[in-house]
Amino acid sequence: MKKTILLLSALLATPVMANSIFEKPEDAIEYRQAAFSMIRVQISDMGDMLKGAVPFDAERFKMRANNAAALSKMPWEAFAPGTDKGETSALAAVWSQNDEFIKKATAFQDYADKLAVAAQSGDQAIIGKAFGPWAKGCKDCHKTFKD
Repeated sequence: MKKTILLLSALLATPVMANSIFEKPEDAIEYRQAAFSMIRVQISDMGDMLKGAVPFDAERFKMRANNAAALSKMPWEAFAPGTDKGETSALAAVWSQNDEFIKKATAFQDYADKLAVAAQSGDQAIIGKAFGPWAKGCKDCHKTFKD
């Protein structure tokens, strides 16, 4: 059942590049930067808990993981055509290697969903195994697609 829900959620959350809801490219850029900023808060707090920099709080971790799963679906629609110019650190590869970009974005979403499921256990070992791929997915995308 969980696999079906995760697959369905990944399919429904596939990055959308066409039919943008944003009137101006600047609005899309601001939207995606805000989404990534909120993701950064989640990953930082969860990482600090797993590293022991702050005490592990299973309930707070669960909240952060659920936030991360929801947020991981948000920025992709804002990579619409025309949003490659302006105040953005997105590299041209987002558009020139769009299939690879979408693949990495979809994997990032899948990892976030798996992390949210793992967080429900409250077991730090299980959570840590799910956190690693999600954090790596974030870094992998940055290597190719972010300045």
